[in-house]
Amino acid sequence: MSPGFLLRDFVVCLACLSRSGVHLPAMNFSAQHQADRTKVFKQSASRIYDSLLAVLYPMRCACCGGNVECRADLPACDGCWKQTWLFGVGDLMCWKCGAPAPGGTVARRAVPVDERVRCGRCDDEAWTVARSVGAYDGALKAAVLSLKREPYTGGRLIEAMAVWGRIAPLNEATRVMGVPLHPTRKRERGFNQAAILAARLATSLALPFDDASLVRTKYAQQQRAGMDAQARLETTAGAFTVSRPRLIKGERILLVDDVWTTGATAAACARALCEAEAADVFVLTIARAGVHSDV
Repeated sequence: MSPGFLLRDFVVCLACLSRSGVHLPAMNFSAQHQADRTKVFKQSASRIYDSLLAVLYPMRCACCGGNVECRADLPACDGCWKQTWLFGVGDLMCWKCGAPAPGGTVARRAVPVDERVRCGRCDDEAWTVARSVGAYDGALKAAVLSLKREPYTGGRLIEAMAVWGRIAPLNEATRVMGVPLHPTRKRERGFNQAAILAARLATSLALPFDDASLVRTKYAQQQRAGMDAQARLETTAGAFTVSRPRLIKGERILLVDDVWTTGATAAACARALCEAEAADVFVLTIARAGVHSDV
């Protein structure tokens, strides 16, 4: 990032500030006009901050090793984000579980996900629908792995999740919660990555964040990374319970996690929530493992 870019953004920022009306009390801007000016000012200030960081503290892309010029893109650069397969409402996928049809983006249509399209393998699951931002690869994989190491994720990922949160039927959610960790595992890691995602997503969607009603009571000694589907079912069966059922009854829960692998964790959480009389459980994850684009 050249000094010229820094100077340009600094000038833009000062210009926006000078025109914001702060020092011009005689000018009577409308509330919307003031809001627009404030937004422009914040965007300019954010660009300056990004430019300074790029010069003083270069950030490396976790995928390609290149420079990350916008902190909202962390942990990947803009180019790697653009090369990552992100699912869209026009992708041909199972309406319930969100599994993309064979062919990846080749199967994309210009119409929203059709409720009549079903894979048939998820019909008996307790959750209402499940969606993922995209395939477990590229920038999304980097985001998942980074989030397991440190409790931070960039705004680009949160916005990508919020896009699905604003689309039916997920937009009917009334409460957001993350898949809980067992207290022992949380102490080992120091934080719950799903709760971090859920809290930021709740803010973006203007929904209440619930980090207490759903708890994990069963501790799995074995790491689940190498488990098959049956082993995952066994480690999650009966692993969750609802500690505050009065807060869950009648609610439409948006359940957030990092990766959808076999769906065993989501299924166990959904069963516990439905037993507490939740009206719906919508599952939203960063990425879905085991899917690949053919293009």
